[in-house]
This record gives sequence, structure tokens and C-alpha cells, in this order.
Amino acid sequence: MVGWAIALHGGGGDIPLDLPDEKRIPREIALRHCLDLGVSALKSDKHPLDVTELVVRALENHPYFNAGKGSVLTAQGTVEMEASIMDGKTKSCGAVSGLTTVVNPVSLARLVMEKTPHIYLAFNAAEAFAREHGVETGESSYFITPENIARLKQAKELNRVQLDYTVPTPEIPGDSQIGTVGCVAVDRSGNLAAATSTGGYVNKMAGRIGDSPLIGAGTYANHICAVSATGIGEYIIRATLAKEVAALMEYKGLSLTEAAAYAVEQSGPRGTCGLVAVSANGEVAMPFNTNGMFRACATEDGYTEVAIWPKN
Repeated sequence: MVGWAIALHGGGGDIPLDLPDEKRIPREIALRHCLDLGVSALKSDKHPLDVTELVVRALENHPYFNAGKGSVLTAQGTVEMEASIMDGKTKSCGAVSGLTTVVNPVSLARLVMEKTPHIYLAFNAAEAFAREHGVETGESSYFITPENIARLKQAKELNRVQLDYTVPTPEIPGDSQIGTVGCVAVDRSGNLAAATSTGGYVNKMAGRIGDSPLIGAGTYANHICAVSATGIGEYIIRATLAKEVAALMEYKGLSLTEAAAYAVEQSGPRGTCGLVAVSANGEVAMPFNTNGMFRACATEDGYTEVAIWPKN
């Protein structure tokens, strides 16, 4: 028997050190709440697959995070959400992209895993599958918030795709939007799972798919570890970041901490990514090469952390 462990993130990026309290505190409270949900579930002997889905659903329902309700807008002013989930023991996994009405994309990803012979459904087919299974959906007004309309307007004026965090401007003072949410967990029996969900980039091309729904890139779990990544998807995909952590542990014999740190370091230049990971024996790692990453973790031996910026 090993001790349970859980880690989650609300995205990483250029988070200003002077992030105003009204922007920082609600996110920290949300991270703490989601961590408590996961810890309670693990203490109740819930399977890590259930735990990661539960936690990511809660993050998707929080408007301060770029997933589900808080999803940022494409260049066409629409939302296109994506998510994936994976069970470490069986390697079963499910993924979805191009969702415009599904309230909790991570749960639809799990339905794809459990109710179809496939792994990945996208766009109209994924929406139709959601309707067939009675998944909760919302009107566009549920997702398209005034704040995200303002972010899209700013991005268009600057003629750029905005990655993870919006640099504070007079129009959106001290505001930022997080790029991805994710959770990884291991139970006392060493079962592992990972889940990731996102709305993508502000002003992204309609139809663009990032790392979050790609097994091995944004999400991965096997018998050794579980990983959920955040950052610039194109770098994460090229690095097959989540799988890289598992491979370094299995084939190079690195510890979780060593493997996670090396994978992030090798993924690209500074400012590109971060991840949260747990191992089968209850270790936790949360490295990032961005200015900050909203993150939280807890282990059965009593360790708890909720943080944004690097520890001194």
C-alpha cells in the first residue's frame, strides 16, 4: 500500500507578481476548494479516475479558469473547448475537441472512453454524441462572458493570439486568463489517472486543436505516473510532454521530480509550459518554466500546497 496523492493546476503563464487581490484571491480559493474536493474523494476510496473528473469538473465550472464556463474566445467570437482523461492501469482514455455547448467537457471525454470503441470525438460529432447521452449543455451566453469578449477585442487590436495570460492593459487592468486546468491523482493501491481541459487561446483560429485533448502531450497516465500539462500547446505537442515524463522514469530510471523537471526544461524556451504529476508511490511534482502556475497538491502524509509563483 502506498499513500494517496493529488495535484491540480489552473494554468501557467506570465502571471504578474503584482496580480491584484481581486484577481488572485478568488483563484486561490477555487484551487483550495477543488483540492479539498479531491482529497475528500481520495479519503473515501474513490478511484483516481473519478477524482480527476470531479476536480476538473469543478475547475471547468469556475469562471476564472480557461475551461468550461471560463473558456476564452476564438477569432470568430465562439468557444471551442477540449478535454481528455486517462486511466493509468488500463490505458483507457477519451478525448473531445471543438465543443461549443457542453458544460463539462471532461465528462464527455470520459463518456467517449467508456461508451464508444474510440478515443477521440470532435466538433459536430462530439456535440451530437453529447446530446445522445443527455450531457448537460449551455447556451452561448453561459460561456461567452463580457470579460472574454473584452479579451478577444484586445487580442484583435494587437493582432495576436494570446497565450495563457493576458498582459495587463488599461482596458483590462491587472487581469489575466488561465490557459488550462488539470488534475492527477493516485490512490492507496497505486492506481493513477489524469485529466485536462481547456478553452485554448484567445483569438485562436477556429478549428485549432491544442495539447489538452492529445494523449501523450497534454495528458498521460500509466502504471508509473500521471501527468497533466499547461502552456503553449504547440511546444507541448512537439515534446509529447506528458508521455516524456513517464518515459524518463521508465527507461532512464529517473525519479518523478527529476523526470518532470527535465521534461519541462527540454520542452522549449522559458515561458512555454508547466505540468503537475504524481507517481505510483505517492510522489508529487509541479515544475514550470513560466513566470507562474496556479497549482495545488496534497499527500496522505499531510503535505499541502497552494501556490502561484516559484517558491523561494
